[in-house]
Amino acid sequence: MAGYARLKNVLLALQTRLQALPEGDSRQDPASQKRLLVESLFRDLDADGNGHLSSSELAQHVLKKQDLDEDLLGCSPGDLLRFDDYNSDSSLTLREFYMAFQVVQLSLAPEDRVSVTTVTVGLSTVLTCAVRGDLRPPIVWKRNGLTLNFLDLEDINDFGEDDSLYITKVTTIHMGNYTCHASGHEQLFQTHVLQVNVPPVIRVYPESQAQEPGVAASLRCHAEGIPMPRITWLKNGVDVSTQMSKQLSLLANGSELHIGSVRYEDTGAYTCIAKNEVGVDEDISSLFIEDSARKTRLSVGNMFYVFSDDGIIVIHPVDCEIQRHLKPTEKIFMSYEEICPQREQNATQPCQWASAVNVRNRYIYVAQPALSRVLVVDIQAQKVLQSIGVDPLPAKLSYDKSHDQVWVLSWGDVQKSQPSLQVITEASAGQAQHVIRTPFAGVDGFFIPPTNLIINHIRFGFIFNKSDPAVHKVDLETLMLLKTIGLHHHGCVPQDMAHTHLGGYFFIQCRQDSPTSAARQLLVDSVTDSVVGPNGDVTGTPHTSPDGRFIVSAAADSPWLHVQEITVRGEIQTLYDLQINPGISDLAFQRSFTESNQYNIYAALHTEPDLLFLELSTGKVGMLKNLKEPPTGPAQPWGGARRIMRDSGLFGQYLLTPAQESLFLINGRQNTLRCEVSGIKGGTTVVWVGEV
Repeated sequence: MAGYARLKNVLLALQTRLQALPEGDSRQDPASQKRLLVESLFRDLDADGNGHLSSSELAQHVLKKQDLDEDLLGCSPGDLLRFDDYNSDSSLTLREFYMAFQVVQLSLAPEDRVSVTTVTVGLSTVLTCAVRGDLRPPIVWKRNGLTLNFLDLEDINDFGEDDSLYITKVTTIHMGNYTCHASGHEQLFQTHVLQVNVPPVIRVYPESQAQEPGVAASLRCHAEGIPMPRITWLKNGVDVSTQMSKQLSLLANGSELHIGSVRYEDTGAYTCIAKNEVGVDEDISSLFIEDSARKTRLSVGNMFYVFSDDGIIVIHPVDCEIQRHLKPTEKIFMSYEEICPQREQNATQPCQWASAVNVRNRYIYVAQPALSRVLVVDIQAQKVLQSIGVDPLPAKLSYDKSHDQVWVLSWGDVQKSQPSLQVITEASAGQAQHVIRTPFAGVDGFFIPPTNLIINHIRFGFIFNKSDPAVHKVDLETLMLLKTIGLHHHGCVPQDMAHTHLGGYFFIQCRQDSPTSAARQLLVDSVTDSVVGPNGDVTGTPHTSPDGRFIVSAAADSPWLHVQEITVRGEIQTLYDLQINPGISDLAFQRSFTESNQYNIYAALHTEPDLLFLELSTGKVGMLKNLKEPPTGPAQPWGGARRIMRDSGLFGQYLLTPAQESLFLINGRQNTLRCEVSGIKGGTTVVWVGEV
C-alpha cells in the first residue's frame, strides 16, 4: 500500500508538469487545484472518452524510469483498478477516480443555502449542516466570522457526531447568522438564520387611579415580545373594542385606552392582554370614579430630583413647581452633618454633585466628590437618610439592579492618578450597607448593561483603563475578573459602551486618536466575547433604546447623528445618518404616543439653546426653540455632559434639561415646551423617581 500511495503521488506530480493550469486557477485553494488535476488526468487516460477507464487504457500510461524519483515497489497504473474499483465492474468512473485520489466531493442543495430556524427563548435548538459529500472533512461553525468549534462556550458546547451545532438554552443574544462549511472548503457554506421568539411581557400604568367625574383618564399598556405582541383591552371581562365611541378610544395601536370624560359607570378593572405566536401576558389597571378623588394622598413618586448648587430640589412636572427643597444647611438624618457643609465661616459654599442613581424608587444614591462620600436620599420621607464614606473623589455611580449593589468609581484626585472601584451592597435596604473594595487597579470607566422588560437579570459587567486597549469582563456577583477582550488590533482604547440584548452586541466607543478625528466604534459579540470589527463608519457615543432595538450615536464634537436598528434576525442595519450642527451634548429616549413600540429622541445641542426632536422610525426632525442658553463656563472635571437630557421612564411624558440658572420641562406627548423653573443653578445631576 505504501508503493500504491507513492504511485498516485507520482501520477499527480507528472500531471502537474504536463497540464498547465488555466489562467487564474493558481489563485484557487489547494483542494480545488487537486480536483482540477485529477479531472485532467482522468481525461488524458480516458482515450475513447466514454467516461470509464478500462485496464487497457490504464496500461497505456507507461511510467518512464527517468520520471521516477522513488521505488514504487512494483506498482503500476493498472493497480488503480485493483484497489479502487468499488463496484467491481472492471472500469473506473470519475467518481471512483476522485475517491482513489481522495478528492473531497461536497454538495449543498440550492434550497439549503439559507436555512431559517425559529426557536422560543429558553429552549434548546440544534443546527445541522447540509453540506454533504464523500470524504467530507469536519464541519466548521462560525458566527460573525468567528469560529465557534474551539471556544469552549458555556451555551454552545456540543458539536455532536454529525457536526451539528447545539445551543443549550437560547436567549435573544443568540439570534443572528451562523455559517457552516467543511474544513478547508470555505467557498461552499450554508447560512443558518436563528430567529428567537419571546413571549409577551407587559406593564400597565397606572396600576390604580381615582378620578372625579368629568375629567379625562388614560390607561396605558406597554408590551414587548418577538414577534411584536397584539394588544386587546377588557373592561370587567368584556372586550372594550365593542364599546368604542367618542368617549372611549384606543390610541397608539391599542397601547393606550383613553376616556374623554369619565362617568361613574367607567369604574372597573381594565385588563390589558398582549398576545403573540408564543405566549400571552396580562395585567390589570383599575379605575375608580369618586367625587373627592383629588383629595387623596399626594404621591411622592413621579418627580424629578435635581441636585443643584443650592441643595436638592424636587420638581413635580405636572404642576411645574418645586415640591420640596432640601437646602445645603439641612441635616443628614443619621449623622446630623449638613448636606453641604460650609468650608469657612459665613462663606457661601455651593453643593458639588457628580452622579446619582435611583435604587428601586426607594432611595437615591448621589456622589459628593469633594467630600469623598455618597449620600442616601429616602424618597418616601424626602430626606437625606445617611452618608457613606468612600474613596476620595467619587465621580461615577451605577446601580446593578440584578444584585442590588451600587458601583462607585473614585478618581483619588482630579488627575485620576489613584482610581478605585468600590461596591455598596444591599443598596435597597437603605441602611447597614457594606462597602466592598474591588481588586481592580487603574480603572478609568465601567459599564453594567441595563435591564428591561425582557432581560431582567444581568450577570456580567465591564471595566476599562484609560491607557489599555482592552475591556475586562467581570462577574457581577463575585466581582472576579473572568476574561480580557483585547482591542489592540483595532488600536482602540475604550471610552464608553452600550449594549443590546438583540443579537448580543456591545458597542464600544474608542477614544479619539487626535483632536481632528471622530471617536469611532467597535462591535463585540457577547456570545463569543470577540471583536467583530468596526461598526461601519459610525462614530460618537452609543445610546440604546430601552427595548434594545435602536442605537443612536452622537457626540458633542461631531456634527453626525447615526441611527441604527436591530432586525428580528439579529442584524444591525443603518436607518440613516443626520448632520446636526452643533454636536449633541446628551439625549434621551421618549416612547411614542402615536405608535406602539416606537421611540423618539430629544437631544440637547452642545452650544445652542434649542432641543432636537427626532422620530426614530421615520427620521422626521424638529426643533424646540425659545429655551435659554445652556450652562456655560468650565464644567466640573467629574461632570458628565455639559447639558444633560433626562426622561421620565417607561410611561413618563416629561423631559428635563438645565439652562444657566433654570430648568426647562418638555411635554413629550405634545412635543412642546411645558415650562421653565427659575432660580436653579448647576442642576446637571438629575434623577427621575417613578410611582412608588
